[in-house]
Amino acid sequence: MKIGIIGTGSMGTILVDSFIESNAMAPTQLHITNRSVEKAKQLAARHPGIRVEDNAQAVVYECDVVFLCVKPLQFHEVLQPIEFLESQLLVSITSPFSVEQLEQIVNCKVARAIPSILNRAHSGPSLLSFGTRCTAEDKQMLNHLMGAISTPLVIEENITRVASDIVSCGPAFFSYLTQRFIDGAVRETEISEEEATILATDMLIGLGKLLEKEIFTLPALQKRVCVPGGITGEGIKVLETEIGDMFDQLFRQTHAKYKEDKEIIQKQFH
Repeated sequence: MKIGIIGTGSMGTILVDSFIESNAMAPTQLHITNRSVEKAKQLAARHPGIRVEDNAQAVVYECDVVFLCVKPLQFHEVLQPIEFLESQLLVSITSPFSVEQLEQIVNCKVARAIPSILNRAHSGPSLLSFGTRCTAEDKQMLNHLMGAISTPLVIEENITRVASDIVSCGPAFFSYLTQRFIDGAVRETEISEEEATILATDMLIGLGKLLEKEIFTLPALQKRVCVPGGITGEGIKVLETEIGDMFDQLFRQTHAKYKEDKEIIQKQFH
């Protein structure tokens, strides 16, 4: 099976590196391209055997499965000149473009696989959706491929944005909160940024292992650590007061941007 990657930006590069390092595929199975072909060549130099094509159509000619890893507002520009075979599978990695919309534009089979930066460590979820033309074999193949670098979860269209917020955007959100946590410790105490960063990083890794091994649920962990009248409880009081509806506003904002992108895409294709 030959796999194509159109777009070697952040997520396209993560897919290439992760697929190869997990042994899900050999470099010789991959054909890639990018608007700046030089960028694709730099990625290929790390994995001898990858074929770099001059354009997207050349990738499609060579491959059975093609991952479209460009920004949503670039879909129109990229897809318009491409001709697909009905037997090919086009996989989008972006949320504003539904599989139903893609099926109206291309004549091939369509699926969506939304990855996460966590997949670079062959961990974390990925979000799958399948078009009506996909066969049972297509679904099994994509589940197996994404399963090499993630835990695939098939989702319905109505939760695509919020699921992507949690899975794909979540690492950036919680990295930001962790950095603010570290910055506060440095400002208010004598700990160095290096020391605080090491401690916070190790704490997060340990927290992940506790949850992964199902030793604690999130509520049970809070209850265990937060002893009545203790120091942790005082910190929780601050969080309860200060956080308020911050995350409600976060989801409102991401959904507003999602709606805006969908409206622009609709206009592009009509």
